[in-house]
Formats: sequence, C-alpha cells, structure tokens
Amino acid sequence: MNKQIKIWKEEEAKAWSVEGRFTFLLNQSSYSNWVSGGENAVAGNILVNYDFNYKEGKWKWDNKILSSYGLSYINNQGFRKTDDRFEYNSVLAYNASKQWYFSFLSNFISQFSSGYDYSQDPERLISNTLSPAYWSFGPGMFWRKSDNYRINIAPATSRFTFVSQTFAGQYGTAPGETVAYGLGFNLSGYIKFNIFNNVTMENIIQIYSDYLDKPQNIDINYQTNFLVTLNKGFSLNLTLHTIIDDKAASTEQFRQLFGFGFNYTFHKI
Repeated sequence: MNKQIKIWKEEEAKAWSVEGRFTFLLNQSSYSNWVSGGENAVAGNILVNYDFNYKEGKWKWDNKILSSYGLSYINNQGFRKTDDRFEYNSVLAYNASKQWYFSFLSNFISQFSSGYDYSQDPERLISNTLSPAYWSFGPGMFWRKSDNYRINIAPATSRFTFVSQTFAGQYGTAPGETVAYGLGFNLSGYIKFNIFNNVTMENIIQIYSDYLDKPQNIDINYQTNFLVTLNKGFSLNLTLHTIIDDKAASTEQFRQLFGFGFNYTFHKI
C-alpha cells in the first residue's frame, strides 16, 4: 500500500509545473491617470508572481498570479503608494485537437490598499482595498503551444465589477449601486520569449468588449515586462503597462517601472 501511495504521489507531482518568483525592486516610476493611484518617485517595490499548471491526460489547468506593491517616501509628504496590483488568471481546458482546447476562463483583478489623487488639495480618495474589483469568467477556446505561448478566446464572458459603498455609482456601476454586470467578448494572451540569452520579454494582454454597454468602446489591458539577468540573483527590470477602460478613467492609464532588482525563485517543480 505504501509503495502504491508513493507511486501515486510521484505521478501527481509530475503532473504539476510550479514556479514562484519574488523580486525586490529599487526603481524609478511614472504614472499618467492611473486609477489605482500612484506618484512619480524613486521607490521600492515587491513583486510576487506564481505559476501553477496541471496536466493530466487531455485536461490542462493553467494558473498565474501577478501581485505587486510599492511605496516611496517623499520629504514633507510621507509615504505614498507607487504600485498596487493583484491579478489571478485561471484557465481550465480539455483537448479538442492538437493545440486547441475547449476552455473555461476565470480572471480576477483588484488592489491591496487605498489609492489617492495627489494632484488635488486636499488629496482625493479614488480607490480602496478590493474597490474596484473585476471578476470575469466564461467558456471559450484555448490555444496552447507551451507554458509560454497561449491564447484564450471567450465570446460569452460575464464580468462583474465590485465597488465599496464609498464608490457606488462609479467604475461603471449605476447610481447608488455597488455591483455592475457585463456580458461580452474576451481575448486573453500570454507570450514569453528570450530576446537574447540574458534578456526575457513577457507580454500579457486582455481585450474585452461589453455587448450590453457600448461594445465599440473596447477595454484593453496590456503589460510588457523586460528582464535583463545580470547574474543568478540580480537583474534590471522594466515594466510598461497600459489600461484603456472608459468606465474607470476618461483617458488612457499608463504605468512604467524601471529598476534594479533582487530575484529569488521558490517552489519550483
């Protein structure tokens, strides 16, 4: 019995592909109309990314967590937030033919703490913990060449927007309401490759069009990460992140982070 249990555990372990990465980044950051809040500064950021993918027969289950938080200290102004993001992507897929799969997508995006517009005096609260929060899910088709090349197409994606009572009527919710529902087309993609031996480029994109509310106004969430490996533990990191969502902001949101990072890989299987 013990031998059978050991064999089962070994086979189960082989089915999983797991990798976590911790990065402490000393960086320069700049923002333009960023809804989660942010301030141009020299700052410190902590990034924790975690991938855990499962494969068994014709089934695949891909999961990716992206999280980051940053603070800066500005004289006479105290601490200010420079980065704040939590995102969880999950795709459950069943093989249909070669690299195509029937799929079910789930995506959750929010933030950890309050965000402020510091351009106003006094500063104005514009977001809060889990407010706004976006949860999207729906069936579709999934193309997957490898862990680093995959695209999901979901033409009937439900999307819920959640806000606290403080922001009722904002971020696409109706006046006095704290929840909004949308149904639309969703395309999400992930591509990662080496430009040079020590330079990696990672692209993460999500496109959404709401059939129920101005479908011509397409939401775009696109992030590009460049990683220049200096040695085993240190790197140069550059992130370019653009969000277009007319329900959250009237103009394009842009986030840029650049800095010197300490990296640690954990729980790699």
